[in-house]
Amino acid sequence: MIDIELSAWLGAAYGVVLLLVSYGIDHMARRAQTKVETHRNGGFTYHKSHDAWLCPEDQWLFPRSFDPDNRVMRYRGVPLVCNSCPVKDNCTESDDGREMSRAVDPWPASESARFHRGIACSITVLAFLWPALTTLVVEHWTSQVLTMVTASLIALGSIPLWAFLKRTPADPLGAVVRTADQTAADREAAAAALARLRSSYASDRRTDNAH
Repeated sequence: MIDIELSAWLGAAYGVVLLLVSYGIDHMARRAQTKVETHRNGGFTYHKSHDAWLCPEDQWLFPRSFDPDNRVMRYRGVPLVCNSCPVKDNCTESDDGREMSRAVDPWPASESARFHRGIACSITVLAFLWPALTTLVVEHWTSQVLTMVTASLIALGSIPLWAFLKRTPADPLGAVVRTADQTAADREAAAAALARLRSSYASDRRTDNAH
């Protein structure tokens, strides 16, 4: 029977537990941010194929500008449409149309997200060191193999957490700031594409409700 010391089992197990804890922290932080963003969007749905938001009243909000400091793309509805909307008072106080925003960088891009990812990565360091240092105190070679293999697996398992810690722009060249003319052209192109696709977005629901 393979003779493995109890301290080796404990070191390996503790390292694995710490790795799971680090992933748990990252998952909970990501889930919390998703809930906050969903609540903040207030029923608006982002359509990546159109790069636009669709409001609950079946109106599109197209890109208006880009905030390079916060790396946020801002979208705005047509003022004439928003000001005549029956639910405007519950949607926005602005007379320039409802504004929505979208972070262009992947998780973890925000400072809060990067803070929690940093905590998770710090725990992975402890998760690796625990079995690695245990290798130095155990006597049997079988125990040393167990702790070294565990430390190696933990190092590999922590790579996904470390991979995106450094903020990297979604577009290496940076996002393009659209002018008013370019935004208008984008709106016309999106409207034409929507007509060609004959999609079943909210405009179809509005027709159904009219019946």
